[in-house]
Amino acid sequence: MAKYIAQIIVLGAQVVGRAFARALKQEIAASQEAAKRAGGGEAGARRAAANASTGLTLEEAMQILNIEKLDMEKVKKNYEHLFSANDKSKGGSFYLQSKIVRAKERLDTEFKQKQPDPDQSRAKDTS
Repeated sequence: MAKYIAQIIVLGAQVVGRAFARALKQEIAASQEAAKRAGGGEAGARRAAANASTGLTLEEAMQILNIEKLDMEKVKKNYEHLFSANDKSKGGSFYLQSKIVRAKERLDTEFKQKQPDPDQSRAKDTS
């Protein structure tokens, strides 16, 4: 009887171990794919830092402010409209207002990263 219990335990541990290994491989593959989509390298690191600082991804921020592409004027217009529409004095939600602010901060970070650094452009000109 003890022999059968030991075999069941060993088989169970093998099944759980294989499932864990498979899940780990899938997670590693998914994170590598996400890194490729984020641009990888220095651009990926900047994007990850911006995501961490605001708590939103670029895509989430664009969805919150209801924009299709990065356009500063559209972002500003939608931000002002949504922020005032969710004003607590008008019966709006402070939570939604804070999400709108965070989305704008995230998009502002993206706009700053897209602008060329003036120090780097001067260094290229002198080369």
